[in-house]
Amino acid sequence: MVIINRAMNIVVIDYDQNWKQLFETEAALVKGIFKEELVGIHHIGSTAIPNLKAKPIIDMMPIVKDMEKVDNFNKSMVEIGYEPLGEFGMKGRRYFRKGGENRTHQIHVFQYDNTNEIERHLAVRDYLRAHENEKIAYGKLKEHLAKEFPKDIEAYSNGKHEFVKNLEKRALEWSRNRI
Repeated sequence: MVIINRAMNIVVIDYDQNWKQLFETEAALVKGIFKEELVGIHHIGSTAIPNLKAKPIIDMMPIVKDMEKVDNFNKSMVEIGYEPLGEFGMKGRRYFRKGGENRTHQIHVFQYDNTNEIERHLAVRDYLRAHENEKIAYGKLKEHLAKEFPKDIEAYSNGKHEFVKNLEKRALEWSRNRI
């Protein structure tokens, strides 16, 4: 059973040019921990999409060779401020978060052959980068939900669930048709 921290402060703000650098800085720390186990690391989520309103939380997606080895890095991740939470409701993932109620970073680790999850995250990011109207609509929805549910992450997430599922479907179709 996954317990969601309902007390998280939910704030959606205008895009911040510093988010890219915050990702790069944190990615360097993660690369230093995962070393040769790391295949790649991607900036995902809303902070990876220029001019999208977002919660100021940097989402990162490290891709690793062997998921079984990731738990060996928990102590090192704690030393740089992360809370290791295992799969945290998503089979085949390792999840880390930093910042408590005022979260600053989230890490979603996948093994290189988990192509469905990797493709889904990258397709949504790239689709929103390429589709201005979708980006604006998503930003407005998140801003509205953050005002309506400023301390209830579950209600905030539920409020955008259907939009995100439809967005993922369109993004995956778009991504697959580009190839």
